[in-house]
Amino acid sequence: MLQDPESVLRAWYEQVWNQGREAAIDELLADDAKAHGLVDAEGNTARGPASFKQVFHTFRTAFPDLCITLDEVVAQRDICAVRCTVRGTHLGDSLGIPATGKKVEFTGMNFARISEGKIVEGWNNFDFATMQAQLQ
Repeated sequence: MLQDPESVLRAWYEQVWNQGREAAIDELLADDAKAHGLVDAEGNTARGPASFKQVFHTFRTAFPDLCITLDEVVAQRDICAVRCTVRGTHLGDSLGIPATGKKVEFTGMNFARISEGKIVEGWNNFDFATMQAQLQ
C-alpha cells in the first residue's frame, strides 16, 4: 500500500483518470472521503467511493480519452497539492451536452489530505468554464 501523500495522489491521477481504472477509486479513496468542488448526480458534494464514481463516470463517458498531466506536485506532511492540465475529446453525452467530437484542454488544481494510504479529503478547482466554452 502506498503511504506518502505524493505517491498516493500520483497513483490516483494515473490509475483513476488516465487509465480509467474504476477499482482504483475503492483502493485509493477513503469510505468517508469528501471531494469539495465536485458534485454527484444529485448535486451534492461527492462523498466516498460510490458518490465519486458518479463524477468519474460522467467525465470518463464524456471524454473516454481523458488524460491529466501533472504540471506541478507539492507535498508537505499529509497534504499534497497538484496543478494539472486536462485534455480529452468530447465523445459522450453525459455532461448534458450532445457529443461534439471537439478536443478540450483546461487546467485544474487539487489539494488532497492523505491518511493511511488513502485520500480522505480533497479540494478541487477545475476551469470548467473554459471546458464548456471549448464545447460550443
